[in-house]
Amino acid sequence: MFDFDSRIVELSKKATEIAKAQFENIDSITEYNQQKMLKAFINGGVSESCFTESTGYGYGDRGREIIDRVFAEAVGAEDSLVRHNFTCGTHTLAVALFGVLRPGDVMLSVTGKPYDTIHPVIGLSESEENMGSLKDFGVIYDQVDLDADGRIDYDAIEKRLNESSVRMVYIQRSRGYSLRPTVSVSEIKKVVDIAKKHKGTMVMVDNCYGEWTEKLEPTDIGVDLMAGSLIKNPGGGIAKTGGYIAGKHELVEQCAYRMTTPGLGREVGATLGHSRELFMGVFNGPHVVGEALKTAVFTASLFELMGYGVTPGVNESRHDIIQAVKLQDENKLIAFCQGLQKGAPVDAFVTPEPWDMPGYDSKVIMAAGAFTLGSSIELSADAPLREPFAVWLQGGLNFHSGKVAVMYAANEVLKRTEKEEN
Repeated sequence: MFDFDSRIVELSKKATEIAKAQFENIDSITEYNQQKMLKAFINGGVSESCFTESTGYGYGDRGREIIDRVFAEAVGAEDSLVRHNFTCGTHTLAVALFGVLRPGDVMLSVTGKPYDTIHPVIGLSESEENMGSLKDFGVIYDQVDLDADGRIDYDAIEKRLNESSVRMVYIQRSRGYSLRPTVSVSEIKKVVDIAKKHKGTMVMVDNCYGEWTEKLEPTDIGVDLMAGSLIKNPGGGIAKTGGYIAGKHELVEQCAYRMTTPGLGREVGATLGHSRELFMGVFNGPHVVGEALKTAVFTASLFELMGYGVTPGVNESRHDIIQAVKLQDENKLIAFCQGLQKGAPVDAFVTPEPWDMPGYDSKVIMAAGAFTLGSSIELSADAPLREPFAVWLQGGLNFHSGKVAVMYAANEVLKRTEKEEN
């Protein structure tokens, strides 16, 4: 059906066989989370009336109120805000941070420096001073670096918290453009236990890419606040935009006042006909995450067989949907992304090229053929063109098509390698 080198076809069969045990584990997690979501929908009394469009102020929007309750139950939180008004994950995180932090508060990142896009929000970018960052409003940023193995340094966190008061302990669960391990829920629980020894200290998690990858979410185990994007895991490839904030009721309320305005909070905000896709996306989320995880495991298996370093490995536990492949060569990295694009359902005819992307210190190449622009629960890959020339792959609405795209990537890498050798 597809024109692959016979060696890639054979390696693909072997890779699938090697991944079977991990696939079974993923299926178990997916079934648990999907049934948990179904129970939340049943308990929430979701009905056709929830999908009705509201306009203007949006007062009395039943669907808006119910999706908050449904999502909160599904993630083990007291409360949540699920809105199409959040423009992206960074915006959602910013609303949460500004919602609960006040002048003089200390925000302590315990997973090192956060992802690049949140730097201007915190005030880490000197070139963007006086743009309304947390720093501009008197919030103090501090961080505890990861240890030499890229793991959370619990002793260093405890030492820092004993030295002076900290209002927020901040955890970025996923790795960003790094090769450090993703943070598991059990590791987050250790941080929560340390933080809760200190009165007045809350724990917030940037949960982007991590939703539904385990049977528990951070809010199930005592995290006070977490946030993420609906065009990543929890939107199931159906939500066209949006984000969520979940956690303790009083903190979510403060975020609602930041989202709109004090005195109004969640009581306003027209849904404009987006409710159906938000409900469908959230409901579909656990299943789609399972498909993305299978695509990631297959990628790890195939490229390990081809002799490349991968992280996580085939049989490692997974706590987000991201798969890194260390290609060790600029041309192979470009070939990977160009090959993956050939297997996309949208824009398969496009050839990605490296470009000078704002905010990065090297050229970046991206492959994506998504129904929703920028959706990273749909299969995509991107990487800065710098050592060790690793590519970060994520997503896949269904494993069967994701597998084909990954085979295209492998096929292109093989062709480019042989061309250079000749």
